[in-house]
Amino acid sequence: MIVAGAAVQGSAHLARGQGCQDAFKAVGLDGTAVLAVADGAGGRERSALGAHIAVDTACRVLAEGIPRAEDAPEVWTGWIAAAGARVVQEYLRAVGGVLSAVPAAGGPVDPGALASTLAAAVLRPPWVAFLSVGDCFGTVLTRESAGPGAGVRERCHLVLPPPVPGAPDTVFLSSPGAALRSRSFALWEPDLSGVVLATDGCASLTLDHPSVRELPPAAGPLPSERFFCGLAATLRANGGDAEPLRALLSGPGAARTGDDLTVLCALTDGG
Repeated sequence: MIVAGAAVQGSAHLARGQGCQDAFKAVGLDGTAVLAVADGAGGRERSALGAHIAVDTACRVLAEGIPRAEDAPEVWTGWIAAAGARVVQEYLRAVGGVLSAVPAAGGPVDPGALASTLAAAVLRPPWVAFLSVGDCFGTVLTRESAGPGAGVRERCHLVLPPPVPGAPDTVFLSSPGAALRSRSFALWEPDLSGVVLATDGCASLTLDHPSVRELPPAAGPLPSERFFCGLAATLRANGGDAEPLRALLSGPGAARTGDDLTVLCALTDGG
């Protein structure tokens, strides 16, 4: 399995002298990949630390007790729901430990100072399980026949979309009731070939407006095949070297967002 990721400081953050508040982490487990990306809340003084705690916690918790590939759907959905609630609980416990160890002048610091969103995925083909708190998003890749003599074509599917415009305020791991407001689900896909997670700063670079495919606005954002399938082909060809991904996230097309950009993916060996 090929795993690659990159995080790039946003142009607006660079202009303000603000460091990157995103984080990502991946763990490989004998044919299984656990992925996590997190986006620290802008304007929160310790949110970068919160993002790192989020991905560390998610990878640690989600690496435990992963169902088998042959297990029933209810086993997978039950497991990811329970694990998701535990991720939030463990995150709050870790944040509480950090704040108590480094007391701030003027009294206790609200856990919201480390506020972060999170998206995580566990890829064990043919299954992929997702957990999300906040506005990060996720795409899966599948292989399908392109027709007689045409080989195999890879397709991308936005299965964990970002919130729609006008949605309620962003939910963070430190928000009240975060565990109840999280999203978790599992997909069984025999043609599964990869999964990609991204923070919300990547939306303009990686998602197309539905009009690109002559669909009405109500269809919502669509994953850019040029980005996702092109990235997968490049990473398979170069053995997982993340430098081309970093270049994409640093290019002119990415600069207009102003926000930090993070993409993390895991691909099966076949193209």
